[in-house]
Amino acid sequence: MIIWLNGPFGGGKTTLATTLQQELPGAVLFDAEEVGFLLRQIFPGKYKDFQDIPAWRPLVAEVALRCHQENDGHPVIIPMTLLRQDYAAEIHGAVRAAGVPLQHLLLHADPDTVSARIDSSVEFPDDEARSEKVRAFRRKKLPIYTAAYDSWLAADAEVIDTTHFTPRQVADQALKIIGTL
Repeated sequence: MIIWLNGPFGGGKTTLATTLQQELPGAVLFDAEEVGFLLRQIFPGKYKDFQDIPAWRPLVAEVALRCHQENDGHPVIIPMTLLRQDYAAEIHGAVRAAGVPLQHLLLHADPDTVSARIDSSVEFPDDEARSEKVRAFRRKKLPIYTAAYDSWLAADAEVIDTTHFTPRQVADQALKIIGTL
């Protein structure tokens, strides 16, 4: 099974991914951003967002499938925000077409909660200016997330509202959805 953790920055994807990896025997994490970072090196400055690089989506699907195969069918957990419906359909469709089950979980929180989480994040403890740049980028994505949530995302995924849940409660909800609790 491939478990795709979607949601806004500050939604809890990384925290849940780490917890699921610990609790699901043999589970591995696949950071699809790494594929994007590789492609950015190959095509520097050509694309603003690596998800827009045409090769990113089929490569992510292929790496996810190869990880699933290499991992003897144990879960592959992918924490990655996907806000374009066509991109999600391309990746998720390729995985499902290969016969691998994919569970799409959306970690949602109300906008004020997400904003507070973003504002309190410190990505670079020794470089506040760089941390603020990351926070500003994440704040800029919130309206895009909200539009995606309203138009297609909530209907495409199993939604876990993390607004008032502890990380443990979120993990329990996710485990129940994927059928292990």
